[in-house]
Amino acid sequence: MGLSSSSAMVPLNLTSELRVVHVLILLYLTPLLFSAAFGNQTPLPDHRSNIASVSNKVDDEVFVQLENAAIEHSKAVDSAVLGKYYIWRREYDNEHTDTKVKFMRDQLVMARIYMLIAKSKSKLDIYEELLNQLKENQRIVGKANADADLPKRAPEAIKAMNQVLSKAKAEMYDCNTFIRKLRGMLQSADERARGLKKQSTFLSQLAAKTIPNAIHCLSMRLSIDYYLLPPEQRKFPNSENLENPNLYHYALFSDNVLAASVVVNSTLMNAKEPEKHVFHLVTDKLNFGAMNMWFLLNPPRDATIHVENVDDFKWLNSSYCPVLRQLESAAMKEYYFTAAHPTTLSAGSSKLKYRNPKYLSMLNHLRFYLPQVYPKLNKILFLDDDIVVQKDLTPLWHEDLKGNVNGAVETCGESFHRFDKYLNFSNPHIAQNFDSNACGWAYGMNMFDLDEWKKKDITGIYHKWQTLNEDRALWKLGTLPAGLLTFYNLTHPLDKSWHVLGLGYNPSIDHSEIEKAAVIHYNGNMKPWLELAMTKYRTYWTRYINYDHSYIQNCKLRT
Repeated sequence: MGLSSSSAMVPLNLTSELRVVHVLILLYLTPLLFSAAFGNQTPLPDHRSNIASVSNKVDDEVFVQLENAAIEHSKAVDSAVLGKYYIWRREYDNEHTDTKVKFMRDQLVMARIYMLIAKSKSKLDIYEELLNQLKENQRIVGKANADADLPKRAPEAIKAMNQVLSKAKAEMYDCNTFIRKLRGMLQSADERARGLKKQSTFLSQLAAKTIPNAIHCLSMRLSIDYYLLPPEQRKFPNSENLENPNLYHYALFSDNVLAASVVVNSTLMNAKEPEKHVFHLVTDKLNFGAMNMWFLLNPPRDATIHVENVDDFKWLNSSYCPVLRQLESAAMKEYYFTAAHPTTLSAGSSKLKYRNPKYLSMLNHLRFYLPQVYPKLNKILFLDDDIVVQKDLTPLWHEDLKGNVNGAVETCGESFHRFDKYLNFSNPHIAQNFDSNACGWAYGMNMFDLDEWKKKDITGIYHKWQTLNEDRALWKLGTLPAGLLTFYNLTHPLDKSWHVLGLGYNPSIDHSEIEKAAVIHYNGNMKPWLELAMTKYRTYWTRYINYDHSYIQNCKLRT
């Protein structure tokens, strides 16, 4: 539920092709490389003169031993040794439930190579034999992902393919030809992989920007029921707490009811004194009724809830706010809504990310107006809606920010996530005012000192940089680059255990890091409410949803 760079985005048969092609090139080229590296060797027999023409001299005995070992392993197809065919692949030293599937896919690749050679040599009988066996084995392996998916006749098909491959090898062995075909297949497979990767990137970005039907259903049902309520039943209790500076205040801006509910539930279920926590939710006109109805039906453990509609902030208009002014400009409308529409999936993959109008959404930019939205508060903890809270967060209110405005976890490690990753340092406005090596930090969980904010006119600083970036010459998209500029030298680094990022794109986060984190963040395309989500991380989010709730069941939301 989305996809950042991984081979998992490429179909299994293609990764199998790439794997086999690379390995076979290594197998056939290794003796040649040894020859070049170590000089004179024993002359090759006459029947290998074609190899001798490529390499001066090769250790034929070593070559034959490698070759024979591979052939012997390929013939052993019983379940005890199946998968040892590729003796150079250590992954098969362990038992795998997909061993036969991988084996059969690798056989298919070998068959295609020999078919190319047979056709070029007019060996039509071998070509037809390979083609027939290829079709048969393709039908058997189908879309199987595990050995259990294969039919019972799979071992016989593997044996039959081995026999055909052995016959083809015996009649058409030619190292030069084989290497040429392998190189051609490798180049073709690489080109296909690049094309599929671009398409996968485009589709994952597109999927990440959609809301599942079940969540649409939830929002619609809640909205209908909310507007059927009489006005006196639409009010939340404890309204006197909304401006009490002695309580723990949170800002959460979201148009996703389910995501917002997880943030609130997870925070309060891990809070030591839930009655002292106040949640200030802001949503849009479309989801205002749904957000209210959800928390009216599911009161959050004695905590205080307040829901507002961003469209009701009349002071937030184009004469005051640069983002709204830019959105009204013809050039911005052209850029975000009509310009350069892609004609293919791969062509659109590089542009969709940068032309998503959500980056001009006021819900996204409202974080730069916190003192205006909450003028009576002195501190507030800002939370994104794609996070899960796992520990009590109240110690953050006692964190000494040392005169800074923003408390955040830094994200730089060596050269990664520094300012030059987000900002255009070829622009003099950026180059003359900022250090390209400065450390980046994360939005998602930020403690803001609103008193210091007002003293330093943070909103004014933000307006300055947002206005200068009207032509997108300083940065391309989003609120993080604007935040880096606005809070430059005004951010206090929090301990990394407060906020662990990457659950929306990084499959390699250490389990212990996640378990120790106070907040985990699904930043990236693979949001936990999407089918793109990584299964290994999704349960941290779903544990805070009551799937027995009548609204959840009626909209067919699944774990």
